[in-house]
Amino acid sequence: MREMGRRSEHAGHPFRTSPSSKGGGRFPIPVTAAGCGRPTIIVRRSGQRDIITAACPAALALGIAPGMAAAHARALVSGLDVREAAPEADKKLLDRLALHAAQHWTPIASVSGMDGLWLDLAGTTHLFGGEARFCRRVIAFLARLGFTARIAIAGTPGAAHALARHGEADVIRIAPGAEGRAIFDLPLAALRLTPDALDAAARFGIDRIGDLYAMPRGPLARRLGLAAIERLDQARGDVAEPITPLVPPDTPQVRRRLVEPIGTAESIAKVVEDLAADLVALMRERGRGVRLVVLAANRVDGERLHLAIGASRPTRDARHLVRMFTLKLPELDPGLGIEAVTLTVIRDEPLAAEAAGTLIAGGSRRADLAPLVDRLATRAGPESLFRVTSVESDVPERAVQCTPPLVAPHGWPQWKRPVRMLRRPEPLFNVVALMPDHPPRRFTWRARSFRVIAGDGPERVHGEWWRNDREMWAVRDYFRVESEQGARFWLFRRGDGVTAASGDLSWYLHGLFG
Repeated sequence: MREMGRRSEHAGHPFRTSPSSKGGGRFPIPVTAAGCGRPTIIVRRSGQRDIITAACPAALALGIAPGMAAAHARALVSGLDVREAAPEADKKLLDRLALHAAQHWTPIASVSGMDGLWLDLAGTTHLFGGEARFCRRVIAFLARLGFTARIAIAGTPGAAHALARHGEADVIRIAPGAEGRAIFDLPLAALRLTPDALDAAARFGIDRIGDLYAMPRGPLARRLGLAAIERLDQARGDVAEPITPLVPPDTPQVRRRLVEPIGTAESIAKVVEDLAADLVALMRERGRGVRLVVLAANRVDGERLHLAIGASRPTRDARHLVRMFTLKLPELDPGLGIEAVTLTVIRDEPLAAEAAGTLIAGGSRRADLAPLVDRLATRAGPESLFRVTSVESDVPERAVQCTPPLVAPHGWPQWKRPVRMLRRPEPLFNVVALMPDHPPRRFTWRARSFRVIAGDGPERVHGEWWRNDREMWAVRDYFRVESEQGARFWLFRRGDGVTAASGDLSWYLHGLFG
C-alpha cells in the first residue's frame, strides 16, 4: 500500500539496505532525526585509529558496537554524530553521582571503572521498601538525568560488576552464595582482567569464566597471572574485596591507625570513645551537629566492616554517640584483629548555642526525649518508633497518621475518641435499637451478646463527597455505649434512619474505650 501511494508516508528506497552485487558489505544507511535522533558514537584515539568507546541505542540497533573502528562505522551508517571521548568529564560526573548516592541512598558508594558505581546496600534497602523498589527508584532517577542503567545485586562486588555489564537483564538479583553459578557462563572479560591476560586466555581457548573453575591454580597462574586468580576468588566470594567509599573533601572524618590489631570489646569501645571526642571537637569548630555517623573498621584480612547510627536531632554529645555505638558493637566481628577505625559524618545540620536561661536551676526547660528515642531506635530500628497525629478528615480511619517520634501531635478533636481503634469496622448482629436517634439496647459482636445499660450520641459524620460518588450522601451516626460487664464501645450505624441513600442501617463496631 505504501508503494502504491495509498498512504501519506514516504516510501523508503527499495534497494537502500540490500547487499551489494559483489557481496562486499552494505550500502550506507541514511538515518533521519525522526524518533530518537541521529545515531551518536563516542570515539577515542588509539594509535593511528579512532576506536568507538560507546554508542547510543540507535547506533547499536544499526550494528555499531564499542571496539569497532570509527571509519568502519562511518562506512556502514551515514550521518553519524561522532564525538570525542572526555574521560576527565566522565570521571567528574561519576564522582558527583557517587556523592549523591552516599548522601541519599547508602553511606558506602564508590566509582566502578569508567561507567558504573558500586553501592553497598547492607542495612539500607529497607528504607526504600526493599531491593526491587530501590532498583526501580535508581533507574527512574537516572532516566530523569537522561541515562539508561543496568543494576546487579550480588554478595560480592566482582559478581555484581560482571552481571551488570554482561548479564541478560536490566535488573539482576542474586541470592547470597550463588555468585559462582551466576557468573559461570559470562565471558572472561567480565572478571576485569588485563588485556595481556585476555590475549593469553584466547590463545589457550578460554573464553568463559566457568572454564577457569576446574583448572589447576598453578598452571592457571603461569598462563594468566596471579591477578586473574585473585579476581576469580573475589567474584566468587572466596577473597574479600572491600569497597573504598568516596568521601567528599569537606566531610567531617576522624581516624585512628592502631599500632597493633585489637579484637576485644573493651579496646574497640575505648577507640570509639576517643574518636567520638575528636569528632565532637571538630563539629563544634564548624558549628554543626551530627545526624548520621558511620564507623568503618579495617580488619587485618583486608575486610572493611561498617556500623551506622543516626540521631533524631543534631547532636554534639560525645557520651550519647558512644552509647549508641556501644549498642551496635556486638554486630562487629573483629576476626583476627582491627588495625584502623574511622568515624565519618554522612549527614550533619547546623546546631546553634542554647540559651543560658534554660539551664538555670528551676527553669522551665522540658526534658529532651531525643537521646531516649535514639537509643530505642538503635535497638529496635528507626521504623519501629512513631507518634500518631491527626489529619484534617472527619472520617475516623482517615483522621490519623504516623509521624516521627519527636514531632509534636496537633489538631486533636475536642470530642472523645476511643483508645483502641480497630483496623476495619467490624459488623454487629442482632442489634436492637429505637430509630432514628437512640443507641442500641443490645447487640452481638464476635459471637458474644452484650446488653447496653448506658449510651451517648449520636455524633454524625458525613462522607467525603469529593473522593467518590459512593460517599456523596453517606452518613454515619456514632454512639458511645457501656455494657453490663463495664466494657465501653464506640459503634456506628450507616445511614440517618430517614433517607435510604444515606446508608443501609447496618451497625458496626469501630473502637473500644479503656
